Amino acid sequence: MSTYTTALRFVLRWEGGFVDDPDDRGGRTNKGVTQGVYTKWLANQGQPDKDVLNISDNEVSAIYERNYWQRAKCDKLKDSLDMAQFDTAINMGVNRAIKVLQQAVGADVDGRFGPNTQKACDNCDVGTALIEYCRIREGLYRRFATAPRQAKFLKGWMNRLNDLRHTLGLPGFESVLDDTEINSADAPRISDLAEDEDLENWQI
Repeated sequence: MSTYTTALRFVLRWEGGFVDDPDDRGGRTNKGVTQGVYTKWLANQGQPDKDVLNISDNEVSAIYERNYWQRAKCDKLKDSLDMAQFDTAINMGVNRAIKVLQQAVGADVDGRFGPNTQKACDNCDVGTALIEYCRIREGLYRRFATAPRQAKFLKGWMNRLNDLRHTLGLPGFESVLDDTEINSADAPRISDLAEDEDLENWQI
């Protein structure tokens, strides 16, 4: 639990507030939990729907652990790689995070975390894998920022990624935006891939 708690603490630095920006494709979000995710979780618990604005800290922790930490297989990964995977699953979706992980460790990018992916993760050099993982994630952010009304989020996404790089002990790998790039402090969630969708071409 200590590793999960540490990773959750990092995530909540970036997911600490309520957001209802019409250009945020995740919709109404509080502490990183979208209304849709909260509604589904409450239904699974046999509880009536509530506004995500009123979500409790215990509910946030339970949702993150079940929907992201466990589903993204963070509990099966080495230290530091688990935090990168957890934060990516929350910000970009579980299916996409698994495919980013597979590409970073040199496994087949099929979206299924099976024995071959586990072996690649177990045998990887964590430092090298983290550098590649963050490079892929940066490329995805830059790709997403080319979509209509999304460019304003690039600075927020990059600030979040650079904070992750710093926390993971990757000094010197931070990226800097030039003065001409539109920016916002927000780093909204990105809609997940379907299980059968390929990882986007992030090398633009």
